[in-house]
Amino acid sequence: MAATTAAIAGIGQTEFAKVIERPEVTLACEAAAAALADAGLAPADVDAMVRFDLETTQDIELARNLGVENLRFFADTPHGGGGGCATLGIAAAAVETGRADVVLCWRSRKRGSGRRPWATNDGAIAGEKQYWVPFGLARPVDQVAMMARRYMHEYGLTEVQLGHVACTIRAHAQRNPAATMTKDMDVATYLASRFVSEPLRVPDCCLESDGAVAVVVTSLERARDLPQAPVVLVSTAMGSGPQTVGMANYFGPSITTSPAAACATSLWERTDRRPADVDCAQLYDAFTPLVVQSLEEYGFCERGEGGVWAEAGELAWPSGRLPVNTSGGGLSEAYLHGFNLISEGVRQVRGTSTSQVPGASTVLVTSGNGVPTSAVLLGSDR
Repeated sequence: MAATTAAIAGIGQTEFAKVIERPEVTLACEAAAAALADAGLAPADVDAMVRFDLETTQDIELARNLGVENLRFFADTPHGGGGGCATLGIAAAAVETGRADVVLCWRSRKRGSGRRPWATNDGAIAGEKQYWVPFGLARPVDQVAMMARRYMHEYGLTEVQLGHVACTIRAHAQRNPAATMTKDMDVATYLASRFVSEPLRVPDCCLESDGAVAVVVTSLERARDLPQAPVVLVSTAMGSGPQTVGMANYFGPSITTSPAAACATSLWERTDRRPADVDCAQLYDAFTPLVVQSLEEYGFCERGEGGVWAEAGELAWPSGRLPVNTSGGGLSEAYLHGFNLISEGVRQVRGTSTSQVPGASTVLVTSGNGVPTSAVLLGSDR
């Protein structure tokens, strides 16, 4: 197995809130500046950027505002929530091939105060959306709800088990001062909440958030000379799976199998570490069924066991077998297309999480498994 030579040297973020009055570009600059300061680097050290294709802040706009002298590598990654960890994989490839020395990855988002993308689904529907939007599956929650209902039928997943996913992640958020959703919630409260798209209720759905997160990637050798202990990019991977269509995976062999299954195969092929070595996981949680699906597709348990794990407390800090989304994730901290899951993964390896897993040295972070997706395995340099 080839040695990993790229690492995260710095992380930074703004506050998270339902509404932040500052523009997205301002939030991007603040998070990027904080990440560079955390890494002990200056804007002049940055020579590459990787961004989401949904990002409204252009790389050259961010570079101009920060004072970056020249970008000799820049790239976009598609597929919305599936692209978070992909930015790190692209950054690592640039560093390892000598195309870049210091890469800035970020996500700045004003969804809480902005317009919903599906609000524009009017008139004639073209492209792939013509196969599901006219039939009522207009929102991501509708598409995931359809998958979840089939999952319940095939594997016995229950609403109570989904409630345990939501309540466990909420409990983690209550320890995190940066989290935006910290009100007490038990399974009874969860079951009393209103449906958004059956079987999914309000607490099954991610937040609508404003805020930004940024990450600095450089070589492991250079990171060792910087203030923070390096967080090694042990393995990175992407995957789409067969016949993938957006978030509506209706044309593959099974509606209950997501692109994460293909991504997981690539991720584990590129490292000697295995699911049993993972100390905690930051699993993309735009909706609670995706957490259950990820547990199974990344190899932590068998099909049909993810919900059982949640109900048995195996996802809870500090006593669970695999603490999940220890900052509150997209359900209770903030939803920035999963980018805050990356920063929490870094904090776990550094030993600075508000729900710290003792001695965490291997952390899995995943991106949106309802779409072509990506994942990263983070590790300590010990």
